[in-house]
Amino acid sequence: MRFAPSRGPHREPRPTRADRSTASTSRSTSRRSRPLRQTGDSTEHRDNAEFRMRINRAALGLGVLVLPALFVAVDQTALLLALPQLSADLGATNVQQLWISDSYGFLVAGLVITMGTLGDRFGRRRLLMIGGAAFAVMSVVAAFASSPLTLIIARGLLGVAGATLAPSTLALITTMFGDDRRRGQAIAVWAACQFTGGALGPVLAGLLLQHFWWGSVFLAAVPAMVMLPLAGPFLLPEFRSDRAGWPDLTSVGLSLLAVLTTVYGVKQLAVEGVRGVPVAAVVVGAVVGYVFVRRQLRLESPLLDLRLLRNRPLTAALVALVFAGVAMAGTGLAVTQYLQSVLGLSPLASAVSFAPMGLAVAIGTLAAPALTRRVSRTSAIAGGLVVSASGALLLVAVGGVFSLPLVMASIAVLALGTGPLFALGTGLVVGSVPPERAGSAASMSETGNYLGGSLGFAVLGVVAAVVYRAGMDGTSDSLAGAVAQSRHLPAGQGAELLHAAREAFTSGLHVTGVLAAVIFAGLAVLVATMRPARRSVDLGRTPAGRAGARPTCSARTTGDGVVRRAGRRGPGE
Repeated sequence: MRFAPSRGPHREPRPTRADRSTASTSRSTSRRSRPLRQTGDSTEHRDNAEFRMRINRAALGLGVLVLPALFVAVDQTALLLALPQLSADLGATNVQQLWISDSYGFLVAGLVITMGTLGDRFGRRRLLMIGGAAFAVMSVVAAFASSPLTLIIARGLLGVAGATLAPSTLALITTMFGDDRRRGQAIAVWAACQFTGGALGPVLAGLLLQHFWWGSVFLAAVPAMVMLPLAGPFLLPEFRSDRAGWPDLTSVGLSLLAVLTTVYGVKQLAVEGVRGVPVAAVVVGAVVGYVFVRRQLRLESPLLDLRLLRNRPLTAALVALVFAGVAMAGTGLAVTQYLQSVLGLSPLASAVSFAPMGLAVAIGTLAAPALTRRVSRTSAIAGGLVVSASGALLLVAVGGVFSLPLVMASIAVLALGTGPLFALGTGLVVGSVPPERAGSAASMSETGNYLGGSLGFAVLGVVAAVVYRAGMDGTSDSLAGAVAQSRHLPAGQGAELLHAAREAFTSGLHVTGVLAAVIFAGLAVLVATMRPARRSVDLGRTPAGRAGARPTCSARTTGDGVVRRAGRRGPGE
């Protein structure tokens, strides 16, 4: 029998209950047997979570790194206010007081180059934790010292431990923050903590000395140092170069001798004037330094890789850091003496009045990374140095009723303008070298800072002293001497001597301000004109312009969490 085709729409036969059950079972089996597909959204979410975790760990690690920098600066400047009390308690002579105050800085300046290289070769985190633990122990020893000799030795060993901190922390920051922008922000925070600690040190010392004994000044840094060996293994990465082994011991001795004799000679020139021993020390330091440089250029693995100075922006940044330290140290010395000897402020009141200098530097360093979003790094540094020059020129107007506000405004503007240099310049130095050389570059930066400060005390201090003696017609060598002499004269003659001495010292302050302005203006021209080649305008960029890439080496992280140098890239990589 034939059936005629239907003229209406074709309809499938209605499935039975058994058919529906079979189809459902088949679909569920197919879903179970089919592998799960990971969507792009879930992968992106997981990657973002891991990225945020790395950022949080790096931020916590930065906190561990900046606290020692803060309290070391507090410890170093707070000693200036505690020195009279501890000297009276321990019976320290004038020579012993000089060694108590200078032994720390001498050994830091002399060993920072060696410690930067040791960190590169043996592990920056390891060296930092050892140095932090040693700093905490020696701080306790210094706090409870029972004799000047014990305190001098403790301060010297504190300098040895302190020499490990700055190059290790700066080099670790370059490892933790590979991105140029975030690394610049981290270095700005680190530098701001250093300058804030230096500004708050005398103020904190004044508060501590009102309620406790002088040893409490040394104990202020202990909690931050104890955190390094406790939190460092969990928050800080380890990094060491494949070039393991002890550095050249002859180079270590030469660097130590060159820096120590030079710093000692320069400081003594500021105190004693042009005398035989200080001049001989400077000459010896220069000769030994020349021998050191020649040896480094011949060695295959030098203690300090001076070939880094072929990088024009790095050289310009180092020169600017040194001479900015000269201008700031010389100005700071003149201003602190002016506040106490001319305006008659107490040590604590002088510290409070001088605090705007350190706080302004901290503000300038923190604002520097944001400034680079609008202008180039070179323009930000050069513009800041112009601001510093204008602040130094304000010292020329000091005198009369508004002397104190003018001094505070001058040092604040001067310091604010140096913020971009200290933040971006330091970042430029440590960020322009391969990772395995970051410790060496950081040690060069720190050595430049110490030498700049010492030269500032000596050169500008000597100039101010010459202007003072000329104003007094050779009848007085120093303002402190004139103050002491006035106490043994009749009231009228004593007042006349003090007035003449203060006027002469104010003239020296004016000349110091002019010289500092010239230095800052010259540095601004240097930075603006000494630009890198067009193909690598920003440090940290490859010739192709890829930010953050380093063309000379790469790094790998081993299973034990140690970042190691992976070797040089070939032409095809």
